[in-house]
Amino acid sequence: MALSRLSSRSTTLLQPLATTSLLRRRHISTDTTPITVETSLPFTSHLISPPSRAVETSSQELISFFRDMALMRRMEIAADSLYKAKLIRGFCHLYDGQEAVAIGMEAAITKRDAIITSYRDHCTFLGRGGGLFEAFSELMGRTTGCSKGKGGSMHFYKKDASFYGGHGIVGAQAPLGCGLAFAQKYSKEEAVTFTLYGDGAANQGQLFEALNIAALWDLPAVLVCENNHYGMGTAEWRSAKSPAYFKRGDYVPGLKVDGMDALAVKQACKFAKEHALKNGPIILEMDTYRYHGHSMSDPGSTYRTRDEISGVRQVRDPIDRVRKLIIAHDIATEKELKDMEKEVRKEVDAAVAQAKSFGADRKELRATLP
Repeated sequence: MALSRLSSRSTTLLQPLATTSLLRRRHISTDTTPITVETSLPFTSHLISPPSRAVETSSQELISFFRDMALMRRMEIAADSLYKAKLIRGFCHLYDGQEAVAIGMEAAITKRDAIITSYRDHCTFLGRGGGLFEAFSELMGRTTGCSKGKGGSMHFYKKDASFYGGHGIVGAQAPLGCGLAFAQKYSKEEAVTFTLYGDGAANQGQLFEALNIAALWDLPAVLVCENNHYGMGTAEWRSAKSPAYFKRGDYVPGLKVDGMDALAVKQACKFAKEHALKNGPIILEMDTYRYHGHSMSDPGSTYRTRDEISGVRQVRDPIDRVRKLIIAHDIATEKELKDMEKEVRKEVDAAVAQAKSFGADRKELRATLP
């Protein structure tokens, strides 16, 4: 039985770890018997009754959450190193700290549901089934990347999994996402579109224009504000008179979610999808946090203290929260989880090495491509 959805979808150019033998060796529980866990915080709602805090999960899902988030975290740390080594050029926006949003959302929907996001898109691509090799190749501008090396960090793309890309223009993905939702309704697909944007983009006029049309036409649109509290180095309280982003739709229902709790995100996204299919758009505000700066040119420590960052890591880190759940339910031991993280690191290092070498010689690259 596969330990992780992400590793099982790795590109054929990079074989995933032998997770089946890993499970046999360590006897880590992959039981699918339902486990009910209460979310860390209650949901706060606007114009709608909130979902239950009791979330159904399983040993298998919790192990999958842990490994997938660890893989995302390690990928972003590797991307940071590659940028500093000048192997990644241009813009690069990292997602470490926000992994629970990508993981929880994916657990609640299917690949028929579409996702479109901003320039902080690496982990969303991985969550949709993208491979590490494709990700690192794209970051380094190689033709073997998910956008053939033409998009770079801000423009990952995977149409076969209904991932319609990252977008560099702040808030521009909002009308595009509502357009995708219009197409789904027009085609009677019984699917929804999740449009992700940040707290900085929440002040863009095009967001309100798109939301107005979505509400008028009852489109199956879920607008997800990933509120990491700092838009391009500016704290939310300095840029928004009303930072209650889940209420910004006024006439559209909203829900505020602990975006550092993967199970809370899963519950909220499942709830939002059901609502959007029956009643039209809904806004989700994910209260999350980024550990790195806004981009690679931002040290991330001039407008907030290091104590603030370390405090969030200690109390709200999404990976540690799942780690504690796994240990509390006797699914795996601390050592087994540390070993899993070591395996993840090896997998990421192997993908980096392969992406560095594959296509380094342009003539050799052209000879290998169809």
